[in-house]
Amino acid sequence: MSDTEHTDSNTNPNAEQNVAQNAEQNAAPNAAASKHAFQAEVRQVLDIVVHSLYKDRDIFIRELVSNASDALEKLRHIQLTEKDTADSGASLEINVTSDDTAGTLTIADTGVGFTREELVENIGTIAHSGTKAFLRAIKENGGTNENLIGQFGVGFFSVFMVADQVDIYTRTWRPDGESLHWSCAGGGDYTVEPAASDEKRGARIVIRLKPEYKDFASADRVKELLLRYSKYVPVPLHLNGEKLNTVQALWLKNKSGITEEEYKEFYKFQCHAYDEPLDWLHFNADAPLLINALLYFPASNAEKAGFGRMDPAVALHCRKILIDDAPKGLLPDWLRFLRGIADSADLPLNISRETMQDSALVQKLNRVLTKRVIKHLVELATRDVERYEKFWREFAIYIKEGIITDYEYRDALAPLLRYQTNVTDAGKTASLDDYVSRMKESQKAIYYLAGPDRETIVHGPHIEAFKARGLEVLFLCDSADEFVMSHLGKYKDKELLAGDQADLDLGDAPESAGEPLPSERVKTLCEWLKTELGNDTQKLAAVEAGQRLVDSPAVALNADKFMSAAMRRMMRAMGQENDAAASGVKLEINPRHGLIHKLDALRDTDPSFAKLLAGQLFDNALLAAGLLENPRAMTSRIYEILEAAAARKS
Repeated sequence: MSDTEHTDSNTNPNAEQNVAQNAEQNAAPNAAASKHAFQAEVRQVLDIVVHSLYKDRDIFIRELVSNASDALEKLRHIQLTEKDTADSGASLEINVTSDDTAGTLTIADTGVGFTREELVENIGTIAHSGTKAFLRAIKENGGTNENLIGQFGVGFFSVFMVADQVDIYTRTWRPDGESLHWSCAGGGDYTVEPAASDEKRGARIVIRLKPEYKDFASADRVKELLLRYSKYVPVPLHLNGEKLNTVQALWLKNKSGITEEEYKEFYKFQCHAYDEPLDWLHFNADAPLLINALLYFPASNAEKAGFGRMDPAVALHCRKILIDDAPKGLLPDWLRFLRGIADSADLPLNISRETMQDSALVQKLNRVLTKRVIKHLVELATRDVERYEKFWREFAIYIKEGIITDYEYRDALAPLLRYQTNVTDAGKTASLDDYVSRMKESQKAIYYLAGPDRETIVHGPHIEAFKARGLEVLFLCDSADEFVMSHLGKYKDKELLAGDQADLDLGDAPESAGEPLPSERVKTLCEWLKTELGNDTQKLAAVEAGQRLVDSPAVALNADKFMSAAMRRMMRAMGQENDAAASGVKLEINPRHGLIHKLDALRDTDPSFAKLLAGQLFDNALLAAGLLENPRAMTSRIYEILEAAAARKS
């Protein structure tokens, strides 16, 4: 058992006087039992600790084991610096004993122990030099638990949430130390007396549990909590003779001394996994915070497999002790697929050790970890292309989510994007850097086309203009991709532009086969189409002849560069059909195509049939662009066209 907490005598002017008085009462090493009353304000502190400070009652086990570990670490240091120590050969360990019949739990360590004065000063007065400061902080925070445990020293007293009585049997490490018994029933006083028999060096805490908390005397329950909170304490931890901490804190070891197999086995142990990780990141930093982290990239995406939204799973530790196994804010939400441990000895922990008092520290941790993860992925994409491709197939959606939702890391995440293009083989992807390296000297933008799959885009009309000019196009086949592009806007000063925009300037295209309609006929045909199609439910912003098309007769383009096909579909799904249709589309025709020639001629010879063909031409263009809203009308028109064509043949 350690002295438990840090103190500052300046924060409580009465503390030194009270401690001095208590120490004077107990100056004789073998003095008889003495009874001590808590100060009124200390009783108030104890009441707060027991009834409102901690959210989870089981926290007391973590606090006591942490204190025991601290006591052992202090003794380890003393043994290196002091010549004379009692029982210097005794092993350093923590022993926990449960007795569900008696309803007791015992936590014993072989650490520094207590003198009579230390019992009164460090335990008997609860943060003896900081009580008023503690009460003031509680009041200022509206009774919340946002105060530093290291400042106020109340972790030990969490035991009274579940205990009827607590007894400490102790002997200090000092050679002339006496065996002592400290006892308190959680009320207004405690006693200190010589122990009935000689105690071993250290402290043995015997907890008599309240009837409603007898489950904490169950071996299974205690084991569960010890393995949750304290499985990495740096000294042997036993429960009823069984050693529990059999796995080392791998994240604190030197990377050069860890094998690949050890990393994989630790992943299975810590993350309760049955498979092997895809990759891992092991690093330490000493600025702006002291951080040791071991983060794992799973081999598969649980959300993708249909298991629902994943919760954060990078556990936060402080000096090997678990603080929170799913801390919110430690990493951005788009990195929720990561697993592992982050440990910072610099964290000032609040009393319940559930959240940090200073949010700026959480933000620093977040930034350091996030930047290292991004850096690692960028390096992995270069170092091991095949492994990164596996990562991208499973976790691409999180990188895209980060670009869409997290402005701070938007540009840093962009190099991680991967897309198929009209230059790559089917199934192969390219980065934006790959694309930029292949751009023509005169090319000023990065172009992309969206569609349900590669084949649809490759055989659609929008690609023709780029193929004719030898331009590379990114294929966006995920529903989130267009939002990614709109949020990025640019990459390395190259604007990201949708290939279905109406106002793209791609330059002159090579001459296409076929004779174009005379310009006057083209003008009147466009006006006729605008008039005939103007009553369609899909708003038609304009009809023009263009230079994009080579093999197709017409193409539907977005009249509004900010209203992509995906955004239109999303707005319709949200019930905003009018807003989605407000910007309309532009129909661009190919004046060299044979169908356009025939349609122009039919305007004069068979206006009704020409109108049917015009409607079908428009719907086909909308369908290819992913903009068709009413396929039933298109189906009815097809039957009319078939009927009219059959009548012409008969």
